[in-house]
Amino acid sequence: MHTEAITERVGNYIVTALTQFTHTGKVTASVSIRRGKYDRIFRFIRQFDNAGAASKYALAEGRCMVLGNQLN
Repeated sequence: MHTEAITERVGNYIVTALTQFTHTGKVTASVSIRRGKYDRIFRFIRQFDNAGAASKYALAEGRCMVLGNQLN
């Protein structure tokens, strides 16, 4: 179950950080990068102790992907 979604606009893209609790109590992070009707979702292996840290990590990674033109 996703607990929280944090969204920000980066250029022409909408970057949304998603967090999810695991069965061990840790938090995993994913990021959705959307432009128009196309949406890419990236899941990260790293696990976090809290949802805030996971969200910050996912937003930073998504922002880096967009600004570094890594989506082409």
